[in-house]
Amino acid sequence: MLARLSLVLLLLLASCGDLPEPFIGNPGAMGRLLAQPPTPRLAVPTPGNALLPDGASRQFASSLAAGLQAEEVPAFADRVRANDWQLVATAEQRGPNVVPLFHVLNPKGEDKGDIEGSPVPTQAWAAATLAMLDQTARDAAPKISNLLTGIQHADPNSLYNRIAKVQIAAVTGAPGDGNVSLTKQMKTHLAALGPMVQDDASGADFIVQGNVRMVPIPGGQQRVEIQWSVKKPDGDERGKVVQLNEIPAGSLDHYWADVAVVVATEAAGGVNDVIARQSGREPGEPVRGQAQKPLVEGSKSGVEPVR
Repeated sequence: MLARLSLVLLLLLASCGDLPEPFIGNPGAMGRLLAQPPTPRLAVPTPGNALLPDGASRQFASSLAAGLQAEEVPAFADRVRANDWQLVATAEQRGPNVVPLFHVLNPKGEDKGDIEGSPVPTQAWAAATLAMLDQTARDAAPKISNLLTGIQHADPNSLYNRIAKVQIAAVTGAPGDGNVSLTKQMKTHLAALGPMVQDDASGADFIVQGNVRMVPIPGGQQRVEIQWSVKKPDGDERGKVVQLNEIPAGSLDHYWADVAVVVATEAAGGVNDVIARQSGREPGEPVRGQAQKPLVEGSKSGVEPVR
């Protein structure tokens, strides 16, 4: 659901095993680039019933978003878009004070929880100074963040609490047997890391699509560009792993063999990191209650080791 804002990670493609040249000890200038956008946004629209003037209402939304970002929640003072969670801010008069109220709605518009902010004297609320609005937002932000975490952890259907189902779509663009080899190896290596890998998109939480480009470069060489996109079933891209390397021109025109193994080994780790963060977990954090490694869907005995 909602998780901490993710950073762009730059990781070198490590050499491993007895692999054919030029992949041994030659990770290339960039190696593996893992680029991941934030997890689904928390939209903070301008409050319509917060007992504030229009300008102050807009400022309050901005202050709330800033306070939540300081708590590493991907919140934005903006209109609600498809797939956004939403923070609805209101306020009510209680005796000599105004009490701000905050309601969390999921992308379907369902109310998933609420908290109260600290009471503010009516006169101070009516003055609607920037300092007061910022302070109120800062006070509320940790409570809202805790509410979001509780919602995520309490939902048994949340990806935080279950294994992600991932379709590995057929790789495209590779010469020789690269498309088949890379697809097969990604299925094997990603499944070994935890996700439930499947061939079709039915019920999938994420779809992984690999694409290969072979770019001619001087000196009788080719640059191999392999991009693995992690998308939601609706096409919303949630992360990307990019691998770059230089090889003698034509050396992968027929068989990829162990090259596909090392490519998939490195890329699967990055893809799994994207899936983990999009599921509300840090990389390496286990799924709650996971008893054993999942199997590739349709397999009777699990993932066979790569030879």
